[in-house]
Amino acid sequence: MSSYVAAIDQGTTSTRMILFTAGGEPAAESRLEHRQIHPQAGWVEHDPAEVWANTCEVIGGALEAAGADAGEIAAVGITNQRESTVVWDRRTGEPVHNAIVWQDTRTAGLVRELAGDEGIDRLRDRVGLPLSTYFSGPKIAWILDRVPGARERAENGELAFGTMDSWILWNLTGGPDGGIHATDVTNASRTMLMDLASLDWHQPSLDLMGIPRSMLPEIRSSSELYGPAAVSALAGRPVTGILGDQQAALFGQACFEPGQAKCTYGTGSFLLVNTGGEIVRSRELLTSVAARVGSEPPSYVLEGSVAVTGAAVQWLRDQLGLISAASEVEELARSVPDNGGVYFVPAFSGLFAPHWRDDARGVIVGLTAYARAGHLARATLEATAWQIKQVVDAAEKVTGETLGELRVDGGMTSDELLMQIQADVLGIPVMRPAVTETTALGAAFAAGLAVGFWDGERELRSLVREDRRWEPQMESGVREREYAQWRKAVERSLDWTD
Repeated sequence: MSSYVAAIDQGTTSTRMILFTAGGEPAAESRLEHRQIHPQAGWVEHDPAEVWANTCEVIGGALEAAGADAGEIAAVGITNQRESTVVWDRRTGEPVHNAIVWQDTRTAGLVRELAGDEGIDRLRDRVGLPLSTYFSGPKIAWILDRVPGARERAENGELAFGTMDSWILWNLTGGPDGGIHATDVTNASRTMLMDLASLDWHQPSLDLMGIPRSMLPEIRSSSELYGPAAVSALAGRPVTGILGDQQAALFGQACFEPGQAKCTYGTGSFLLVNTGGEIVRSRELLTSVAARVGSEPPSYVLEGSVAVTGAAVQWLRDQLGLISAASEVEELARSVPDNGGVYFVPAFSGLFAPHWRDDARGVIVGLTAYARAGHLARATLEATAWQIKQVVDAAEKVTGETLGELRVDGGMTSDELLMQIQADVLGIPVMRPAVTETTALGAAFAAGLAVGFWDGERELRSLVREDRRWEPQMESGVREREYAQWRKAVERSLDWTD
């Protein structure tokens, strides 16, 4: 009898597998980090072969930790860092270049060239996204143009493109020996190459970027039978769910209704607001697909992507040495009653939503001789909360609806001071679920639905239980004054690079 649904969570810094019970509880986990490769400033790469090897290892590790065998796995779901781009040889399975990670900014010049006189929004009405270094399309074009022979091989049908879900799926289902080359609608909607209405590849986008359609994966729903695993300890088990990581977290929080929202706090932070069957377009936020279950119509989201939140805490640890572990930032921030007039805008590689300014760089403002380490730690936490407020404000402006609460997940939600600050600056309750591994849980939910392990969204809602809720305590006048200071700090970060 099947006891678990397995979720492979291929993230920016690590790959893991978690086994979930029918009660939606994690039963066992295995995790491995992979290298962060920085060939030069602004470039971020991963070795796809290393990621795949780690995937195989964590599959075995999780099964061993649970004392389970493949026969106890009802289904397998995949969730992944979105936008990160792999191009590989269909015959050999060898990548032609390291994966170019979503954070990478090497395509900035190409993006400006593609924007031309029509501007960065020239494709936005159809694909929901502005031209940006963030998304997969320009990364593919860069590989085709810079790797010797790659364009000719792609035009001859020899090369395949995929985001990390496609790379894992293709290898898991056989690789060169019959591997399935597919992706789901959520990941496809983050490439800048998919038409949101038709859920098919958008030929004008392909033409603009010079990308042969033959190298793209088939676009499928988020919850359906993709095929059986053919390799690793999961051989024979059905792969039935794929969701990009942020959409997976939305699914794992059971935000199935329009107006429900979640924010995931990790290296960066990502606010997603469910807009149901309506494609809501915004110049400040991104529009993409929330999920599609089987043959049902898709649901859509507005997303506010913040590039640097947890990464700013890592910077305090690794570059400044103010803390020895990320978990220490809360204690250091609590050592002072407020920010001491210090504001930190961590625009290390530009600003994402709602600004979309790749000319921005990080600034620390308001320094006086009074400032000390605790003030900078607190300003770092506040920077996360204010950036989320800016994208919440943008979402409320375009939808005309006010959020009733914010559901949160991700590693930074263990910082209770940050969560209180977030509730304070938003002026609404913040809710953390009992199971905070919502990205992996969402992939498991999608996979389990496809095989009847769970019986519909109503049952999934019952599995999402509240752990902690923070109510706002800040007076509205203080909130507005501090918000005005934050916006002044953001202005100082702009126009820093040509």
